[in-house]
Amino acid sequence: MIIDAHAHLLPKDYPSDAPGCFPHMEAIEDSTSRLLVFGKTRFPAKDVFFEAERRIEAQDASGVDAEVVSPMPPLLRYDLPAGDGLALSRHVNEFAAELSSHAPDRLISLGMVPMEDPDAATAELAAIKEMGLAGVEIASNILGSSIGDEKFLPFFQEVERLGLSVFVHAMPAPMDRLPMSAMGTYVVGIEGMFAAASMILGGTAAACPDLRISFSHAAGGFAMMLPRANYFWGGSWNEEPKNLDRAVSPDDGPSPLEMARRFYYDSMVFDARTIRYLVDLLGADRLLVGSDFPAMLREEPAAKTLRSMDLPEAEWEDISWRNALRWLGREAVA
Repeated sequence: MIIDAHAHLLPKDYPSDAPGCFPHMEAIEDSTSRLLVFGKTRFPAKDVFFEAERRIEAQDASGVDAEVVSPMPPLLRYDLPAGDGLALSRHVNEFAAELSSHAPDRLISLGMVPMEDPDAATAELAAIKEMGLAGVEIASNILGSSIGDEKFLPFFQEVERLGLSVFVHAMPAPMDRLPMSAMGTYVVGIEGMFAAASMILGGTAAACPDLRISFSHAAGGFAMMLPRANYFWGGSWNEEPKNLDRAVSPDDGPSPLEMARRFYYDSMVFDARTIRYLVDLLGADRLLVGSDFPAMLREEPAAKTLRSMDLPEAEWEDISWRNALRWLGREAVA
């Protein structure tokens, strides 16, 4: 069994009377695809983004049993006025719930909220739950603020209280130090690392111990930095007992590695050697299958690299489906 925990949806259409800042979909001549037009974005969207029957066909073709589908990241436009952002979120969420209704066991949808207004985002979580959505997708930064900023703590506390799940999608933010060509590669990795680290350093992970949160692409470079953070915290190599004579910034709380092992991470990192490192450092019980489908093509068959690694059966079952159900707060049964 395989659950793809990182896949995306796009609504087929948007209200004709929507504000001018809303996206819209244009027909493409002689094609079932549609063109998403949203600000400077021009994205040809295949019908599998918005047609439930096509999604199920694609799952069957690649050996996927279920998908966790979240809004396509360009929809996470936190620069919109708060009211417009809320209206857009509600439209996307209604579509996400309708998409899932066609096959609830195979299409598990996440919604979105206007994180530019933390109070409105927090208040909207009740509606997310009422609609039957499994949780929310958020971007790795909100108008330049880290998700671990204290102003977002009430949001995460409400997510935790309601038993919803969070998917953090790395969102490249243009910077002067790297060219635009690096946005989808190195900058995605930087963004993922910043987001996960901020949840530890900002205190949210400690304040919300039962928060079920997942990071796209294994939170980028986060796992490579954790041993160094652990050394600064405890003064030892290889997670050996603390040596406070060497510790640079000790504290009495859980170690950075202990905190990181509360999170989930999709294993779409493009290399079996990286996956092995993640299993060794974070644990097979922390990893999920991810594909970015249909924005990116899946491996054929799905999770081909994971299948090739000769993982022990228990680790394979954790990564391929059990962890996804744990992240979603659903009972993992045989």
